[in-house]
Amino acid sequence: MATPLRTVPGTNGDPLAEAIELTRRLKLPHLRRVLADLIPTAKAQRWDPAEVVRVLLAEEAAGRDRANLHTRRKRAGFPTGKTFGDWDETKSAIPRPTQDALKSLEWIGRRENFCICGPSGTGKSHFTEALGQTAIEAGLTVSWFTIEDLGALVRRHRADDSIARALAKIIRSDLIIVDDIGLLPVSPDAAEGFYRLVDAAYERRSVAVSSNLHPSGFDEIMPKTLATATVDRLMHHAHIVVTQGDSYRLTQATSGQGVKPFS
Repeated sequence: MATPLRTVPGTNGDPLAEAIELTRRLKLPHLRRVLADLIPTAKAQRWDPAEVVRVLLAEEAAGRDRANLHTRRKRAGFPTGKTFGDWDETKSAIPRPTQDALKSLEWIGRRENFCICGPSGTGKSHFTEALGQTAIEAGLTVSWFTIEDLGALVRRHRADDSIARALAKIIRSDLIIVDDIGLLPVSPDAAEGFYRLVDAAYERRSVAVSSNLHPSGFDEIMPKTLATATVDRLMHHAHIVVTQGDSYRLTQATSGQGVKPFS
């Protein structure tokens, strides 16, 4: 014998009110948002009940996807919001086939690393952040750091010796980005944090690095022993891209494109 359907108490037998109450209990906010408008439409157009259920569940799924995307993007900590939407691939020194291969994100699935190095203003940070944004949109998780962020991490966790736990949390991300290495000398704490991160992620997660220096020159800005150990692990499974040319920022500035002209 079939079990009779149960109603939600306190709704005076109003099916729509009961449905809305159930969406609250079941935590279906996106479905609830469209429910009141969709039911009259479904009645007027004589939708099949299964179609009503499908549309409602599709709305909830789409809403959760949007919320998850927002959460992953916020947790990544991107600095500027740069994407490939404002990237001019024709002006980049990175070969087009290399750009396409990196955008495919297949290297992240293989837990390979990516290092982009070259002069300031040649699109290193933009390209790296755009890769991170693409990974987020593909459902992956990303964490963004400067190298001094890693130094601050070491100092914060040194007192209670919890750095290993902090790094374990970070390398849950599918892609970890460390931006702008080489602009300034690296502090001892930052050098330690960078080494610890690369070591923890080695062959487990992908690390992307942007730098004014080729990794072979990292011993110029950090202790040689740490630099050697870091680069050894970073470069073992890494794609290396070298940019060149004049600074995009300087070119725009000298051509008057860096500001909105006075009226």
